[in-house]
Amino acid sequence: MMMALGLFVFATQTLPYQQMQRQTSWRHPSNSRLGKRPSRQFVGPGEDGITLSGTLYPELTGGSISLALVRAMAETGMAWPLIEGSGRFYGLWVIESIDETGSVFFADGSARKIDFSLKLARVDDEQVDMLGSFTSSLLALL
Repeated sequence: MMMALGLFVFATQTLPYQQMQRQTSWRHPSNSRLGKRPSRQFVGPGEDGITLSGTLYPELTGGSISLALVRAMAETGMAWPLIEGSGRFYGLWVIESIDETGSVFFADGSARKIDFSLKLARVDDEQVDMLGSFTSSLLALL
């Protein structure tokens, strides 16, 4: 297991990402001052985002079914716990977007190669009302 987002496990058989990029910001608004540099005040954390990207080869790895499962999770609008295979807990995350590009096609039109990018955004861990559940995921899939 590389990582788990809720009940979805990122692994060689599902969505093995080759790159993980994380962007974190903190808020320091400024106030203008006469004859001096603006003063800044720390007001808390800003946006926190993770982008997972990679290439799928459905003959060897996961494919469009794995991407469909993640899309169904995104459709619920819920937040999911993100846990690395090492046990590191990243907090609660929502799925903001999924980009998918198919190429090198089989005779039936299905892609032999699928490049994907999955964008996640962190929500406050206290927002348990947004927490996704197995029931809501299952209903979304049906």
